[in-house]
Amino acid sequence: MNKLVLGGVLMLVLVGIGLFWWQGRAAVEKAAPPPTLQPELPAPDALPIVDPGELKGPAPPEATELTREEQRFFRYDRNRDRRVTRNEMLSTRSAAFRKLDKDGNNLLDFEEWAVATVNRFESADADGDNELDLVEFARTAPKPARRSPACRC
Repeated sequence: MNKLVLGGVLMLVLVGIGLFWWQGRAAVEKAAPPPTLQPELPAPDALPIVDPGELKGPAPPEATELTREEQRFFRYDRNRDRRVTRNEMLSTRSAAFRKLDKDGNNLLDFEEWAVATVNRFESADADGDNELDLVEFARTAPKPARRSPACRC
């Protein structure tokens, strides 16, 4: 019997709190200010005008001319700590290795290497006599790296 009375009183208290909360919320919403209107936007083709006054930004960094050897070094030094690790040195060779590794097991078998070499030889041997003369051998030279045109900024 005590639990029933206690439960009823607790329920009345909760309902009372709910009613006060609901009425208080309604009063706040009645007194809420009207929504603000958006200011008129300028024409889309009009540029903003900003006067920085006497302010000046930082000076641009000085560009230093690198030697060919420094350029080659920095191609390998991926994290720019001025040290070339074994992994950094080998990472540039991974694409060529993957091209030779036909079965994708990260092991280069003699057969995989031989097939690539034979295909390269046959593509250079234009007359099909199984011998390369000077002109045909010149076709096996690695292609020079593409150079992008100079920037005309």
